[in-house]
Amino acid sequence: MNSFDIIGPVMVGPSSSHTAGAVKIGNIARKLLGAPVRKADIFFHGSFLATGKGHGTDRALIAGLLGFPVDDTRIANSFLHAENAGLQYCMSGIDLGDVHPNSVKLLLEGDDQRKIEVVAASVGGGAIRVTEIDGLPANFSGDYPTLVVSNLDQPGHVTEITSMLSHKSINIATMQLYRSSKGGNAVIVLECDQEVPETAIRWLAHLEGILKVTYLGLQERESE
Repeated sequence: MNSFDIIGPVMVGPSSSHTAGAVKIGNIARKLLGAPVRKADIFFHGSFLATGKGHGTDRALIAGLLGFPVDDTRIANSFLHAENAGLQYCMSGIDLGDVHPNSVKLLLEGDDQRKIEVVAASVGGGAIRVTEIDGLPANFSGDYPTLVVSNLDQPGHVTEITSMLSHKSINIATMQLYRSSKGGNAVIVLECDQEVPETAIRWLAHLEGILKVTYLGLQERESE
C-alpha cells in the first residue's frame, strides 16, 4: 500500500470516481483517438447517468477530452473552454447492460476525420478501465503504454507483434486476446513497459490481416 491508496489522487473534486475518474477517461479516450477531439457523442450509464451531473461528471469528462489534468482548476468551467476550442458535444443516457455502474460510451471524431468508439468505467479512487474499443472487448487501465491491434483471426499475428516489440526492446506487461468467432475479427491488447515508436505502429498497421492499430502513449511519440 502506498500514500495514493490512502489519500487518493490529487484532483479537483468532489468525487474521485465521478470527477477525477471521468477526467481520466476523457484524457485516455483523447489519446486513443490520436488527434484533438472536435466532436463527441457521450452516453452516460448507471450511476454516471443518475448522479453524475451533481458530481460534475459531465464537466469533468469534457475537461478530459480537452486534455486537462485531474487537478486543473479549469475543470469547473470546461463547457466554456470547449466552446472556445470548437469542441462540439452531445450528452445523453444509455443502458450498456451488465457493466460497471460508472460507465460511459464515447463516440469521438477528430479534426482529421479520425474516429473511435470507447467504452470505459471509473472504478474508484480515480482509477479507470477501458472495456471496449470500436465494439471489441478490451480491459486496460491506461497506466501503461498500450497497443490495441484489431486483426483477422489468423495464425501468426501474435508472433509478428511480440517479435517486433522484442526487437525494439519493449517489455510486455500484460497481453489479452479476444475474438468474435473462429476465423472472424479479433483484438490483441498489450500493455507495455516502454513507449512504442511511431514507426513500429505504422509497420504494424500495414501488415496483411491487420484491420486497425490504436495506441495509447503516455509520452510524446518517438520516431526511433
